[in-house]
Amino acid sequence: MDAPTTDARPRGREATRQRILDAARVLFGEHGYEQVTVRMIAAAADANIALVGRYFGSKAGLFGAVLEGEPTFVALLAGDHASLPRRLAEYAAERMHHDPESPVLRTLERSAAHPEIQDVVRERLRTSILDPLAAQLDGPDVQARARMATAVFLGIGAMRRRLGPEQPTAADVERLTAVFEACLAE
Repeated sequence: MDAPTTDARPRGREATRQRILDAARVLFGEHGYEQVTVRMIAAAADANIALVGRYFGSKAGLFGAVLEGEPTFVALLAGDHASLPRRLAEYAAERMHHDPESPVLRTLERSAAHPEIQDVVRERLRTSILDPLAAQLDGPDVQARARMATAVFLGIGAMRRRLGPEQPTAADVERLTAVFEACLAE
């Protein structure tokens, strides 16, 4: 008599939700937001397509949930306030040379203007960069100053995508430090 076979796939609501998130993370990273369908995600997660809508509301909602699990800017902000412009400059200089490590963040760079996820992207930008950076600042107009510094990061990413990576120099870091000092000054 043969032993009964068992399905090794984790069961239950949370396990299924996690399989869908994991599948979406991989597919969005490999193919980009526009090319991935809910049907592809459900098939890769071995889940009913209706569960994507039940757990995440929509493909855009699922993309937002995937973004929540991605690296954030917060660790960069840890440390003393005086050295913040230099830390931001070093990070920005590194971004001149390399794409983000996360395939999902690379997808976000390519797909940020897609109408389905504009609100998701706006919220992610606010919660992962703008608000944490503004919270590090004192004095007037902290949101405006955080927006200026964030614009520098976004500009560096746009330049890298259009012109290709550039090896940053020590002078680049010094210039960027001065730019961030100006952006963050009261």
